Amino acid sequence: MQVRAFTGVKPRRAFAVLLLALLVPLLSGCGFNTIPTNEEQAKAAWSEVLNQYQRRADLIPNLVETVKGYAAQEREVLEGVVEARARATQVQVTPEMLQDPEAFKAFQDGQAGLTGALSRLLAVVENYPDLKSNQNFLALQAQLEGTENRVAVARRDYIEAVRVYNTSLRTLPTMIWAKLWFTDNQPYQTFTIPEEQMRVPQVDFGTNQGG
Repeated sequence: MQVRAFTGVKPRRAFAVLLLALLVPLLSGCGFNTIPTNEEQAKAAWSEVLNQYQRRADLIPNLVETVKGYAAQEREVLEGVVEARARATQVQVTPEMLQDPEAFKAFQDGQAGLTGALSRLLAVVENYPDLKSNQNFLALQAQLEGTENRVAVARRDYIEAVRVYNTSLRTLPTMIWAKLWFTDNQPYQTFTIPEEQMRVPQVDFGTNQGG
C-alpha cells in the first residue's frame, strides 16, 4: 500500500509540472504579467518623484540661512518658506498609498505650497543685489534650478507610468485579469496641478542689474 501510494504521487507531480509549463507562457501571452509589471513601474517612478522632492527640501535650510544673512528683515517671507517646507515634508505618500486620493492630494498641495513660498522668496531676492552676487547663494540657486528640472522629469515619468498602469486595469485583455485575479488593484492617483504651477520661476541673478 505504501509503495502504490508513493508511486502514485509521481505521475500527479509530473502532471502538475507539465501543466505549469504550459500555463506560464499562455498566461504571459494573455497579459497576465502586464498589470503587476505596470504597477511596479509606476511605484518605481513614484519613488523617483519622492527622491527629487526630498532633494529640494534638503536645499531649503541653507538657502534660507544664506538669504537671512543679507535680508533678515524679510522675516515673514523666510518663515513662510520654513513653515511650507515643514508642511510639505510631513505628508508622506508611500507607493502602497498611491490609490488613496486624499493622501495624494495632501502631498500635492503641500508641494505646491512650498513652491509658492520659494517663488515669493526668490522675488524678494531681487531687492538685494549683494545677495544676488553672493557665490554661496548662486551655487544654491543653481542646485535648486537643477532639482526643479529633475522634479519636472520625474513627474512626467510618473504621470506616464500611471497612465499605462491605469489603462491596463480597464482595457482588454488585461481587464479580465484585473477582475479575476488582481482584484485588489485600483487605479493610482496622478498630479492634477499643472507642471508650470509646481515649478519655481527662474530669476535673473546677474550682477549687472540693480536692486
